[in-house]
Amino acid sequence: MPQHLVANFSAYITQHKLFDPTQKVLLAVSGGVDSIVMAHLFKQAGYQVGIAHCNFQLRGEESVRDEQFVQQLAVSLTLPLHTVKFDTQAYVTENRVAIQVAARELRYNWLEQVRAAEGYAYIATAHHMQDSVETALMNFSKGTGIAGLHGILPKQERIIRPLLFTEKDMLVAYASFYNIPFVEDSSNITDKYTRNYFRHHIIPQLQEVFPSAVKNMAATIEKMKEAEILYQEAITKHRKRLLFSKDNTWMVPVLKLQHSVPLQTIAWELFREFGCSPAQTQQVLGLLDSESGRYVETATHRIIRNRQWLLITPTPTLDAPLVVIEASQPNIHFGGGQLHLRQQERGTANIPTAPEVAWLDAKQVSFPLILRRWKQGDYFYPLGMPKKKKLSRFLIDQKLSLPQKENVWVLESAKRIVWVLGMRVDDRAKITPATKEMLCIEFSK
Repeated sequence: MPQHLVANFSAYITQHKLFDPTQKVLLAVSGGVDSIVMAHLFKQAGYQVGIAHCNFQLRGEESVRDEQFVQQLAVSLTLPLHTVKFDTQAYVTENRVAIQVAARELRYNWLEQVRAAEGYAYIATAHHMQDSVETALMNFSKGTGIAGLHGILPKQERIIRPLLFTEKDMLVAYASFYNIPFVEDSSNITDKYTRNYFRHHIIPQLQEVFPSAVKNMAATIEKMKEAEILYQEAITKHRKRLLFSKDNTWMVPVLKLQHSVPLQTIAWELFREFGCSPAQTQQVLGLLDSESGRYVETATHRIIRNRQWLLITPTPTLDAPLVVIEASQPNIHFGGGQLHLRQQERGTANIPTAPEVAWLDAKQVSFPLILRRWKQGDYFYPLGMPKKKKLSRFLIDQKLSLPQKENVWVLESAKRIVWVLGMRVDDRAKITPATKEMLCIEFSK
């Protein structure tokens, strides 16, 4: 019954610990029946609240009407009012987003600003049971996985939804029973928005077959919320045994993943955090039986088969620019680390050797030097070898993974490579008994 709605409303808030009754709550009120009834319920229950209304200026006189209506509501309920006008179309143009996205971003950003500035503990929105069911059905249709099937959550950070316990019909009945006026948003009538299509067509057809479809689905959603807790606990355990981090790379052991059960679900949860879509998850699983070097590129990362591992690295950015090094520059900072250069006489002491240090015959090096990433077609004469070798072949022999290859830098002098940084000096620039002056270059990441 409509008259029991206030008691059920307060019970739901207490059951889900949405907020402490001593705290203030900011109500997002549009003027529609849902938010208007929510404002009356908060007032009747005796909670400390204020009203916030956004005018998106998208529906001409109707937008003005809604704002004036909410102003009158605040006066009649003797509640504080906060209003704002947005140039939503300008925001759409500037940020290249859909109108719905623009309105949502503008609304929630502003509501949070008001909440923080005016001392409200939470922001309350008027999402009800049907809204939650619509969300779950849309997520199910899009294939978002189990996380999308819990519908709308009662509480997320500073946002609370205290009407999720009740159906839309009950809110309309409450407004009718107590003669509470409200306004209708004409944009809710059109089917061009996905949610409206589900609201006007999908759910009514389900209710023709199952009259209690919304309540039944809402009850299932509650079960899904609890099942998701167990699910996430299991996924966390699989992540710990399958996902390892080293430097800027995540690593997944191929054999362990192949023997994981259930494989499809674990793979989806493992790789979706790296921009992997459901279709791409199947491609990633295909890497388990492929040779080294094959990869799948997602929106944000590259997943590469490298021997017994899948390596996950951020998608490579554009090639780094060339770095020109003059003789007067002893210290160079670049995308791959830094170089320290110094010249000294040959002397008679033994020269210490280390991969990160190059000792070059100063006579064989001419400035300016060029520092750049390696590219296909590069070649050099590896120290101790009389014949030239393609750098791509040299890197294969060094058993480097694709991400490691992409981070290899070379140093050029007079259009020839004199050093593959951190790996090998060119034989033509090496120190010999005839060397009188040496150029020492130290590389550090």
